Amino acid sequence: MTIPVVAPLVAALLLAAGIATGSIEAAEAPADDESPPSGRYLLMDANGRAVTNADFPGQFQLIAFGYTYCPDICPTTLVEAAAILKQLGDRADRVQPIFITVDPQRDTPQVLATYTAYFHPRIIGLTGSASLIARAAQNFNARYEKVTEPGAPPDRYHVDHSAGMYLLGPDGSYIRKFGYSTPAVEIAERIEALLSETPESEMTQRLLPPG
Repeated sequence: MTIPVVAPLVAALLLAAGIATGSIEAAEAPADDESPPSGRYLLMDANGRAVTNADFPGQFQLIAFGYTYCPDICPTTLVEAAAILKQLGDRADRVQPIFITVDPQRDTPQVLATYTAYFHPRIIGLTGSASLIARAAQNFNARYEKVTEPGAPPDRYHVDHSAGMYLLGPDGSYIRKFGYSTPAVEIAERIEALLSETPESEMTQRLLPPG
């Protein structure tokens, strides 16, 4: 199975032209009994290593849910993630961008690693079992659904999913969600403000185990 390679180029062109592609985000409404997001996850990286939201001490995590066959929303989001890192400059190393697949059937660790590398070498792709991905999405109040057209073969499908990016703090706790239409410049500015509030030395000290 080949990896889609046209989508990143299309996303870059759309972003440069200022064209927003469709998103299911506008159709989402918080349920009355919906719990506050915790931002917790337990997934797997390209090397088969278990990764959790607590594995990036001292770094903010910028997380998006999607899949490599996504035609527009996902590549556009990852182009924006790369733009955010560029705007942060020397402070970019204090932010870890992460792409969590909602299509583990096709998005193997190797496929994810190749896909995310098209956008930026620092973006990490995470996958896992269907149940672990479902639990992670639930902990972000993110939604996704596999959709197969009538008469289509089983391997021909798309996945409707929540758009936007989620921000976790240096301790792995949930901070907020940035909607899909939020400009990359605005997201970078919000993150820069948070970085300025807590110096790196103090942030690291808070995460050190007690002596």
